Amino acid sequence: MNEIIVGIIGLIVVLLMFLTGIELAFAMILIGFLGFGYLISWGAAFNLLAKDIFDVLNSYSFTVIPLFVFMGQLAFNSGIAKRLFDAAYKFIGHIPGGLAMATVAGATVFKSICGSSPATAATFASVAVPEMERYGYDRRLSTGIVATVGTLGIIIPPSVTLIVYGIITDQSIGRLFLAGIFPGLVIAFFFICIIYGWCKINPTVGPVGPKFKWGQRLRAMPEVVWVVFIFFLVIGGILKGFFTPTEAGSVGTFLVLLLTVLKRDLNFKAFIKSVVESVRTACMVLFLIAGSTVLGHFIAVTKIPMIAADWIVSLPLSSWLVLIIIALIYLLGGSFIDDLAFMILATPIFYPAIIKLGYDPLWFGIMIGITVMVGVVIPPVAINVFVVKNITKTPFGVIYKGVYPFLLSLIVCAILLFILPQLATWLPMKLMGALT
Repeated sequence: MNEIIVGIIGLIVVLLMFLTGIELAFAMILIGFLGFGYLISWGAAFNLLAKDIFDVLNSYSFTVIPLFVFMGQLAFNSGIAKRLFDAAYKFIGHIPGGLAMATVAGATVFKSICGSSPATAATFASVAVPEMERYGYDRRLSTGIVATVGTLGIIIPPSVTLIVYGIITDQSIGRLFLAGIFPGLVIAFFFICIIYGWCKINPTVGPVGPKFKWGQRLRAMPEVVWVVFIFFLVIGGILKGFFTPTEAGSVGTFLVLLLTVLKRDLNFKAFIKSVVESVRTACMVLFLIAGSTVLGHFIAVTKIPMIAADWIVSLPLSSWLVLIIIALIYLLGGSFIDDLAFMILATPIFYPAIIKLGYDPLWFGIMIGITVMVGVVIPPVAINVFVVKNITKTPFGVIYKGVYPFLLSLIVCAILLFILPQLATWLPMKLMGALT
């Protein structure tokens, strides 16, 4: 068999192994090792296996992942999210659907220090859904918005997904963070518009809450200011060159830890839980990267990425139609495999084609991020929906009925990015130019 056939068989076997229940990271490592050994030599395959895994786990640049994950877990296990929700509720709780809007506002700010989508969904499922239920909100709205708003962490920095994409494609993590800000805020704005429209059409879905005085609102503002300060310090430090991404993660984690200690929101048990969850998540991501590295070297030997790039570019289709097909492949693959895992698997194959087609890699990263956002809330592998279901004990059917209206926001934002790529690229160019 020639290299291409071996490579195609290897990729198919990786997917089949995952469907049997084997972790994708181990499936990629095994097939990458066997394929490289078959095509080159078994001695080279053993050297490759040891070197790739050691290099990933020993890489300074990859330490950014556990640090940002730990920062998010500290925020998740403390009272930061609840205070942000309360602050937002005091300002907009009296509007139809105001509690749901407060959830969007609180989660958007919370995402600036928490890069985990499931953690955000779990936090606001515990904080916001009981409050909305107390005020008579329809479960479709309360659970649907909580499951969907958690996806904002995929493109609003600091995003683990964007960090991993930047590492895979050798793109600036700071630029990627900037590229995700405007699209993330646009999606949050569309979420609020959908809530308002839904509640105006059917007021029983989201009844109005009490109206707070300005004194009460202003007293809640420091909770928001501290989080925004940490966000700008971390992102600004990266852009100005004061910190590397890893150092920024350390500074952000320390400040969040300091904030939770000063507020007395984090006891020792919650701290240990944050550490354990961070280690578990970081190990999962790092092993996925290690598996992707081993498999990537095997696939590189087969020349599939170069051949696929040449074939995609030569298709008698417009470049935007080719991009839609690639996005659909990401969406389909992410519907059966964990979306982050599939992104790690597929990006090295499709990225060369994107570059040949002339697309901006930052813009493509945000487009893939939006595709991943859809994947975490649609079946069968809808991790955010599973999280909300387990916490609120709401049937899947009810949650999905609440999720589907908000998917429109993601679709509209993707269309806007097609029409106006500057939505993602303008801020990195403007700020990076001003800061250099």
